[in-house]
Amino acid sequence: METATDGDTTQHSNSRRWWTLAIFGFAALEGATLQMQGAIIPALRTDFGTPNWLLGMVAPAGTAGFLVFVAAVGAVAGRLDTRRLLLVGIVGTGLGVFLMGAVPSFGLFLGALVLRGVFSGIGRGSDRPLLSHLYPRRRGQLFGYYDMMWAVGATLGPLTVAAALWAEDWQLAYYALGACFIPLAALIWYLPSPSVDGGGDDPLTFEELRRISRSPAVMVMAAGILLTTGVEGGLFTWLTTYAEGRLSSSLVTVSLSVLLVAYIPGRFVAGSLSKRFGYVPLAFGLGGLCLVSAGYTFLIASGIWLLVGVFCIGLTLSGLYPTLLAYATESAPEHSAPVNAIGLVVSSCGIAAVPALMGFVIGDSGVGFAMRLLFIPLAGVLAVTAIAWVRIGTAGRQV
Repeated sequence: METATDGDTTQHSNSRRWWTLAIFGFAALEGATLQMQGAIIPALRTDFGTPNWLLGMVAPAGTAGFLVFVAAVGAVAGRLDTRRLLLVGIVGTGLGVFLMGAVPSFGLFLGALVLRGVFSGIGRGSDRPLLSHLYPRRRGQLFGYYDMMWAVGATLGPLTVAAALWAEDWQLAYYALGACFIPLAALIWYLPSPSVDGGGDDPLTFEELRRISRSPAVMVMAAGILLTTGVEGGLFTWLTTYAEGRLSSSLVTVSLSVLLVAYIPGRFVAGSLSKRFGYVPLAFGLGGLCLVSAGYTFLIASGIWLLVGVFCIGLTLSGLYPTLLAYATESAPEHSAPVNAIGLVVSSCGIAAVPALMGFVIGDSGVGFAMRLLFIPLAGVLAVTAIAWVRIGTAGRQV
């Protein structure tokens, strides 16, 4: 016979599953939204006559509002209702995505990107901290799975663009993606507020913020994520441009999907291996393998072998962000939202700055030289994780 305690436990477990589904769904849609930007650039260049240096502003526009609002959500975590924050973020992000397909000029496209970034910041500032509290003993594993779902959506994003271009209307990709936010918003609307152990994040004070920002684990995370996401931003924005002339026209857009397909097994494996090796050794190994893969891809590979190299880059690069973020979160689990906000703000800087800089380099020296410059931040990841391993140790190993 089921007792009251059994019933409460079952209800809590069911609620946790539905909230996990909602969080993973939002992550997948966010991944699709972000990765459509790189695939859509050739169409924007053709339709609006936009030069390469201005196309490099797509990434900064997408993160302008995001930076402010994800930081704000991290600061007020523990004081506002997570369910309402997620609902506002999801509805607003869906509206911004829809508007991106409806604009008649490149300037308005950038404006819609800013709007989407504002609401995306609200949602992304809330979802991963909630996941952290729903699974406090499996944080590293669930972070890997969360980012795996992001990669699933990110893989489908460029394919959605390819389908829309086949129909000779790139705006259809944004209309279709915007509609996908509707059932997710409905699910959040009907779900009760999530029940988490310990009540979630503690209210953030200025002294706690100083302590968190000075934590060695958080500083390692910030440096590693800045370098990692800089590489990601460069690849997401300019890989299809690099592939033009090096692959057949039918494989140019697919090249970005190959990169993102590799993120799915890469993040699943990274989430699973974090228990066995610990966060810092795992990040060091992934960074080394990624540097080797990038060297092969942009110095040696040609033709179809270029896609093999791109897959290897995605397989190894993909696990760095969730591994580094879980490492820092373990150092201050009672302030998951601020740590998450720091990671997102830093990653937004990397994703925005590097593609913009590469746009100027491409104008002067070509896309091949610009892609080889990505070796520098990858070497930086190795240096940061090596220092952390020696000076801090393998703290963050799950038990």
